[in-house]
Amino acid sequence: MRKTLCALLLSASLCAVAVTPAIQSDYYNKVDEADAACREERWADAARCLREAMRLEPDNAGNIMLMSNLGMVEYRMGEDSLAIATLTEAHRMAPSSVTILSNRAHVLMQTGYDGEAYEDYGLIMQLDSTDVTSRLRHGIIALRAKDIATASKDFKYLADRYPATSEAMIGMAALHCALGEYAQALPYYNELIRESKEPEYLAGRALCNLMTDNLQEASDDIAEGLLLNPDDGELYLYRAALNKMRFRPADADSDARKAVSLGIDPHRVEQFLDEKK
Repeated sequence: MRKTLCALLLSASLCAVAVTPAIQSDYYNKVDEADAACREERWADAARCLREAMRLEPDNAGNIMLMSNLGMVEYRMGEDSLAIATLTEAHRMAPSSVTILSNRAHVLMQTGYDGEAYEDYGLIMQLDSTDVTSRLRHGIIALRAKDIATASKDFKYLADRYPATSEAMIGMAALHCALGEYAQALPYYNELIRESKEPEYLAGRALCNLMTDNLQEASDDIAEGLLLNPDDGELYLYRAALNKMRFRPADADSDARKAVSLGIDPHRVEQFLDEKK
């Protein structure tokens, strides 16, 4: 998110600014200050500078993108409702902007508004059929809602047209796992991990290895994932499952409790708790 936000910040809007030299200097100065604050994760300063820039030129067409960026800064500040309101106003002003819709959909999805995010991703797919990220997220939301048909359509679209993208591989891995086809998901995770060893990919492959009785491979993936992210609750959950399969109830219990402390639903860990404790 950090890199994406800084990359998005103002790049699309500056080329549209056309003002008198005196005002232009102040406007650009505020834009530059906002960009610097964003890079340093000084979100309150970034928000202030963006608002000040827009006040300097309330009629500047580039302010639409500044408003979109402001919404993302507000989201990073933890102001979820305000961020959604800001992005909704930006969308009202530029209903065909894929960037604004993508920003709003991301915030909606991250804050639990899957239905609204699903609609936004659907609109993006209509506006730009090549947007692989939006199609992946549209499919992921469908998968969460147990709409396998829609998820399958989205993921297979990516696999057919953009097979080399991580989005296609993530989608197909998720689809196979949802269908209980763990062996078929493994090649996708192998390719994802070959490109980038992310904890979430290692966790996905660990699950597939657990479900196909490749216990040593699962153990290796869990260990490597925890080195990268020691606070990954999902990995502790899988290690609890691994320890139970290896008849280590005390270790399974410890890992299950650690998973709960890191945010995993307690109902998911019940079977791994040591009944003697």
